[in-house]
Amino acid sequence: MTTPNPAAAALRDSIPIALGYFTVSLAFGLYCARMGVPPVLAGLISFTNLSSSGQFAGITIIGAQGSYLELAIGVALVNLRYVLMAISLGQRLGPQVGTGRRLLLAAGITDEIYALGMGRRQVGFGDYAASMVLPIIGWTSGTIVGAAAGEVLPARLVSAFGVLLYAMFVAIVVPAAAGSWQVLAVVLGAAGLSSLLAGIDRLEVGWRIIIVTIVVAAAAAPWLPPHRPRPETAEGAQGICGGPSQ
Repeated sequence: MTTPNPAAAALRDSIPIALGYFTVSLAFGLYCARMGVPPVLAGLISFTNLSSSGQFAGITIIGAQGSYLELAIGVALVNLRYVLMAISLGQRLGPQVGTGRRLLLAAGITDEIYALGMGRRQVGFGDYAASMVLPIIGWTSGTIVGAAAGEVLPARLVSAFGVLLYAMFVAIVVPAAAGSWQVLAVVLGAAGLSSLLAGIDRLEVGWRIIIVTIVVAAAAAPWLPPHRPRPETAEGAQGICGGPSQ
């Protein structure tokens, strides 16, 4: 009996994630078009960031003409959890995986790819790297298609497609909040604080994002249970969280 190739299995298991990423990244591409970001640049942003929440926050700050400092701090805070994921992944890799290859894998971490990889008994460079390929292609290509469509379609239709963004976040938040009062409290707290800060005219969008992230995370950290990713299969790993890691 032939032993299955781990890299080929990882590539196959990542197909549902890639399809989900393509669909959701259309909304990000349309959002980029509304902010005046050309398709090629939008695709480059997705290819180098792989973070839907970080990218939406970043484009929002750019669209509001925020400073580079706001952009750097805001995106870094939103994506801070990837540092912990990279440390956890590094502990599972063998000593034969050098620093360069570890950095490569860390650059491609998303919630879904991480869950898929950590669900295996053994994590190697080849199979984890293989699980990154299709999702990255899906997220990048979907962004480009969405941004290109936003340039071609009438402005009214593009605005109507903006509903996709809100529908995406509703699909993310509602199931999680329904199953956990802690998540519901965090969502309501973030929404409430964001609404209050929106009333301060001189406070720019970027700083509002930064303040909400820090305050809500600090308030919730003591009583939120630690997240432990469940072992995932090809079917279970496609809970896309609205794209690469909300």
